[in-house]
Amino acid sequence: MRFGKQDWMMVLGFLAGLAGVTGMASAQITSSTASVALTATLSESLTVSATPGAVTFALVKSGVATGSAPVAITTTWNTSTVEGNLELDGYFSSASAALTYAGSPAVNIPSSAVLGQVTTGLPTSYTPFTQTGNVTSATASGALALFNVALSSANRAGTRTDNLGLEINLSSLPQIPAATYTGTLILQAQAY
Repeated sequence: MRFGKQDWMMVLGFLAGLAGVTGMASAQITSSTASVALTATLSESLTVSATPGAVTFALVKSGVATGSAPVAITTTWNTSTVEGNLELDGYFSSASAALTYAGSPAVNIPSSAVLGQVTTGLPTSYTPFTQTGNVTSATASGALALFNVALSSANRAGTRTDNLGLEINLSSLPQIPAATYTGTLILQAQAY
């Protein structure tokens, strides 16, 4: 079978029409939009950890005993406060009984006989626990401010580690009997 010029024109017309149908079938179509609301929250945090968890003293009658090891205190914070302070306090639940011999009769070592030093903080020399702390839980006259940092937009989040050296000075307690005395030093930070 031979195709004439007219036949070829019909074939080309048919193919062109077919191409037009194919082009229409591939036309772009766009959907409507959908949206998703995103909310991300980073909560404020303030933590304190201490190592070692226990310090021992070989008490010296009418003298000064140094703790067996300094306490490494790590304070980590993330606050929304851009103006204010961050303070770390050490304190005892009772200023008159920082350490106690629970025998009969009970004998106490007051917080004024316990001294702390943080060379990177506030008490750069050994200082007694006789302050009123700024931390809400700190007892009146049984605390010691260990550091205070002014907060700004540049440091509203951070971490620091400070070494707390401890001493017990029995020079004002010459009549204290030989015994084992126990107590708990509380470390707490507050942003205010």
